[in-house]
Amino acid sequence: MADFFSSGLGIAVIITAQCLLMIGFVMVSLLFLVYGDRKIWAAVQMRRGPNVVGAYGLLQSVADALKYVVKEVVVPAGADRAVFMLAPLISFVLALVAWAVIPFSDRWVLANINVAVLYVFAISSLEVYGVIMGGWASNSKYPFLGSLRSAAQMISYEVSIGFIIVGVIISTGSLNFGDIVRAQDGAYGLFSWYWLPHLPMVVLFFVSALAETNRPPFDLPEAESELVAGYQVEYSSTPFLLFMAGEYIAIFLMCALTSLLFFGGWLSPIPGIGDSPLWLVAKMAFFFFLFAMVKAIVPRYRYDQLMRLGWKVFLPASIAWVVIVAFFAQFGAFGGAYARWAVGG
Repeated sequence: MADFFSSGLGIAVIITAQCLLMIGFVMVSLLFLVYGDRKIWAAVQMRRGPNVVGAYGLLQSVADALKYVVKEVVVPAGADRAVFMLAPLISFVLALVAWAVIPFSDRWVLANINVAVLYVFAISSLEVYGVIMGGWASNSKYPFLGSLRSAAQMISYEVSIGFIIVGVIISTGSLNFGDIVRAQDGAYGLFSWYWLPHLPMVVLFFVSALAETNRPPFDLPEAESELVAGYQVEYSSTPFLLFMAGEYIAIFLMCALTSLLFFGGWLSPIPGIGDSPLWLVAKMAFFFFLFAMVKAIVPRYRYDQLMRLGWKVFLPASIAWVVIVAFFAQFGAFGGAYARWAVGG
C-alpha cells in the first residue's frame, strides 16, 4: 500500500481525494451560509425565516438547491447560447479554485505555494469575466448594464484590496499565507495579530470585500430598483444556482482572507490554548455574520457614491498606508510590530 501511494497513480489519488475533501467542506458550508444569511436577516426584521424543511429549517437550502436543479433551463431566443451557459460555470469554478491555497493549519493546505497571495489575486481578477459574459450573452440591456457595473466595481476595489495586502506583505516578508499566520504567533495571543498594527486597514479591507463580492450595501450590479436584478435577470434553474453559489463561495473566501491576514488564522486568541483549524472556521463564521448584518441594516449606496469611495478615499488611504508601513518596518518602529521577517519568512 505504501508503494502504491508513492507511485504516480497513488499521488494522483491522494491529490484528488484532498481536492474532493476541500470541495465538500466548501459546499457543505455553503448550505449553512445561505441558511444563516436568511436567518440573520429574518431576526433583524423580527420574523422567523426558514423553519419548515428539516429541524429548525436546516434543510431549506438543500430543498432550494433541488428546486433549482429540477427546473427547466430557459435560454433567451437572442442569447449567445454557448457563452450564456459558460458564464455561470466560470463564476462557480473560479470561486472554488481559489480555495486551493487557503491553509487551515500548518499542514492542512492543498497547495502550499510561496506566491499564494498572487494566486488569489489572479483568480479573483478572472471572476469578473463570468459576470461580464453572462450580462453580454443575455442580449438585453439590463443585464449588460449590470455586468458593466460589476466589472468597474470589482476592478476599483481590487486595487485598494491589493495595496492593503501589500502592507501585510511588507510586515511579513512573504506571499505565503502560512508565513503570514506564523508571523502573528506571539506571546500576547490576539494582541499579537495584525489587526492591531494594521487596524485602519482592517476596516477598509472589510468594506472593500463587501464591494468586491457585490454584497449590500454595494450590490449595485444586482440593484432590482434600476436593473431588474442585474446581470442574472435572464438566468433560471441550475445556471442561476451556479451564479449564487459562486457569489457565496467568494464571500466565504473573503472571510477566510480576513481571518488569515489580520486575525491569526488558525492561531488561538488566548495564550496557552492550543491552535486548531476550528479557530479559523470560527473566525470565518464570525466575519460572515458581519457580512449578513451589514446586508440587513445598511442602506444601498448610489453608484456614483460607490465609485467615489473606492477611488477618492480607499485608494489614497491604502497607498498612504503602504508608505507608512514601509517606513515603520525599515526603522523598526513600535518594537518591530511592522517588521516580522525573522518570524514569518
